Formats: sequence, C-alpha cells, structure tokens
Amino acid sequence: MLKYGQVILRPLEPEDISILYHWENDPEIWGISNTLLPFSKNILLKFIEIQSGDIYETKQTRFIIETIENKNTIGIIDIFDFDPYHQRAGIGILIYDRCNRGKGYASDALQAVINYSFDILRLKQLYATIDVDNLPSKNLFLKCGFKITGIRKDWLNTLEGWKDELFLQKINNKDRL
Repeated sequence: MLKYGQVILRPLEPEDISILYHWENDPEIWGISNTLLPFSKNILLKFIEIQSGDIYETKQTRFIIETIENKNTIGIIDIFDFDPYHQRAGIGILIYDRCNRGKGYASDALQAVINYSFDILRLKQLYATIDVDNLPSKNLFLKCGFKITGIRKDWLNTLEGWKDELFLQKINNKDRL
C-alpha cells in the first residue's frame, strides 16, 4: 500500500467489483475515461485479474484510493501506457463523489503515485491529458508540479462538440547514478 497525506492507495481486489462496476458504468464520467459502452462484471473481473500482474507485463496498474481516517473508498488512480524503456507513463485519476472533491484527497493520491513512479519505478516523466474545460483536473496537476507542454486542437469529440485537450508533463530532474 502507498500512503500520502490523507489517503492510502491499494491494489484492486475482486471485492471492488461492485464499486468499479458502478463507476465504470456511469455515463457522466465516460467523457473523462473515453468510454463508449457499459462494462459487464465479467469484463471488470478479468481486468482486476490482469491488474494483479506485474506492471512490466501489463503496462498499467490501478490503485483504489481510500481515506486513512475511515477507510472509505473514494476513487481510483491509474498508471497507464507504462514505457520502461523511455521511462514514462500516463496518469489518470477519479474522485467519484462530488462531496469528496476539493478536500485534498486527489492531490494526496497524485503525490503518492508521483513518489512511487519516480522513486520505485524510476521513471523520468509522467504525463496527463485533460479536457481544456476541466479546470479542477488542470489545477490539480498544475498544483502537483505538472506543466502544460501542449494543446491538441479539436482532439475530443464530445456531445457539446469538438474540444481541445491539454497535454501536461512532470519531468523528474533528479540525477541518478
């Protein structure tokens, strides 16, 4: 388990299937996760099984975000597109319930993953892509030291029309022996 501030990050477990099924099948967040169809419990159970494998094999991992205070499951954070040769990976995060947003949980979870990625996985950089209109996510990543390094024009086809997407990076400048 990874701890930082107010949160603990732990691997997905089969017992998480109900909450994962609920989150993944909520059309309100499909735009963030690039989901177009609902997931079955069977597909999600297979995904959880795969996630128990080595990140060097699966090229991704996902952590459940729990509060330290009362062990409530409040979200999920992903490392994806893991590339050990180029020492980089993408990051995605969801704090599901609005009542848990704005309390520092996301920044604590993101910092835990940054520390894990740089100190344990020994990555050189992390990146995130964010809808230009998603100000809370943009502010979260900027607060945690990410820099906007590009804008992809008309990148996201949404119900409201085409939207730009921000590309953010955090580069680990620590020299390694």
